[in-house]
Amino acid sequence: MADYAEIRANPFAALGRMVFALVNELGAMAIFAGLAVLHVFTFPFQFRKILSQLYFIGFRSVSVILLVSVFTGMVLGLQGYYTLAKFGSTGLLGPAVALSLIRELGPVLTAIMIIARAGSSMAAEIGIMRISEQIDALDTMNINPIKFLVSPRIVASLISFPLLTALFDVVGIFGGYITSVVLLHLSAGTYFTQIEASVVMQDITGGFVKAVVFGFIVTVICCFQGYFTHMRAGGFGAKGVSMSTTTAVVMSCVAVLVVDYVLTSFLL
Repeated sequence: MADYAEIRANPFAALGRMVFALVNELGAMAIFAGLAVLHVFTFPFQFRKILSQLYFIGFRSVSVILLVSVFTGMVLGLQGYYTLAKFGSTGLLGPAVALSLIRELGPVLTAIMIIARAGSSMAAEIGIMRISEQIDALDTMNINPIKFLVSPRIVASLISFPLLTALFDVVGIFGGYITSVVLLHLSAGTYFTQIEASVVMQDITGGFVKAVVFGFIVTVICCFQGYFTHMRAGGFGAKGVSMSTTTAVVMSCVAVLVVDYVLTSFLL
């Protein structure tokens, strides 16, 4: 990364170097992702590692997903009620909550919560293994580090993200029910009937497609940043791990939002 003095002296050269560095990192990340996916289908299969990562990424994220989803649904119900009341359309509150969750907020917020809880841990754990030479030890023992460390996490994420997204959607809709029916005294029949009439299979499928793509992208970014901690120019050791973890979380969140816009453009 170019420093401030270099940018002032020759801004175009500094910009060019930053662009080349970005393209180089994206290319390396694409190769890294391709190798990780390829090793998913090579023998021996890592069933125990996949189950372990399913527990860590999926099951241990359930509590935070439940907490965030119920309050997200309650906030949507409250905001949606006072917005729709201005147009005399409070009967459409159920579809407004359900479609917002299923199409957008469910996959995106689920991904961000998993990034905060599991993605940062992936980057830090693999980064510590790199600086403590555990990854070099795997190479020495003729164990492929990408197959051993990255491929099981990708498989576990591809399974966990859609399931946690479905849980987020269901609990979020229940949170909207609490606000609209229990607190604001709307009709429970109207709430669920309108949801049933408005939500179609395409909406649900689109949300699951986003969840799968987010799971893949988040896992690749977090594992990549941890795996190449030792190559960071800004620091080595504990400082390098902290920088890799921070970069992984920020890049993953930005990537989720950017990819969400792209996928929404194609799925609508």
